[in-house]
Amino acid sequence: MKRDIILGVTGSIAAFKAAEIVSKLRSQGFCITVIMTQSAQKFINPLTFRTLSQNRVITDLFVADTVYDPQHISLANKAGILVIAPATANIIGKLASGISDDVLTCAVVASEVPVLIAPAMDDRMYLNPITQTNIQKLEALGYKFVGPKKGRLASGRIGVGRMEEVEVVVKAIIDELDDLSGKKTTAIPEDRDV
Repeated sequence: MKRDIILGVTGSIAAFKAAEIVSKLRSQGFCITVIMTQSAQKFINPLTFRTLSQNRVITDLFVADTVYDPQHISLANKAGILVIAPATANIIGKLASGISDDVLTCAVVASEVPVLIAPAMDDRMYLNPITQTNIQKLEALGYKFVGPKKGRLASGRIGVGRMEEVEVVVKAIIDELDDLSGKKTTAIPEDRDV
C-alpha cells in the first residue's frame, strides 16, 4: 500500500477535524502532506499541520525555492490518494468546472490517484441544486465522497452538511488505499504485427 497521502484543507470551521485526521493517519505510519487554501489559513494555522504531520505544509503555488520543484506535480506523483477534508462548496464547484487556480486545485488536476472528498458546509449550500450537480459530475468522473452527515452546523442550524466524523474519513482513506493495493495489474501485451 502506498503510504503517501495529500490532504487538502479548505476554508471551513471543520478544519479542526482535518488536524485530527492528520494525527490519526500519522500515528498509523502514513506520510501526509497538507495543502491549505488561503481561506483554510483563516481557520487554522499551517504550523498546526506541520507539527502534526512532521512535514512541510503547502500554502502557495508560487514558492521561492533553491531547487526547482513544481510542487503540485511532484506531490501528485508520489501520493497514493488525494483527500480534501473539509471540502467547501467552492472547491467542489471549482473541481467540477475544471478550475485550477491555486495549489490544491492544480494538484487535483495533475493527479492520477483517487480523490476522496469530505464535504462540510451549510445545509442550504449542500442541498443547492448547483452543488448537487457538481457532486454528481465529480462522482461520474470517479471522485468519491464521504459524508456529509446531519448535525449542528456553524450557523447553529441542524441540517445535512456537517463533515463526517474523523474515524469515518480515516477509515474511508485506508479502505481506498487497501482497495488500490489489492488490485492486480494486467500485463501490457507486446506489439505484434497483424
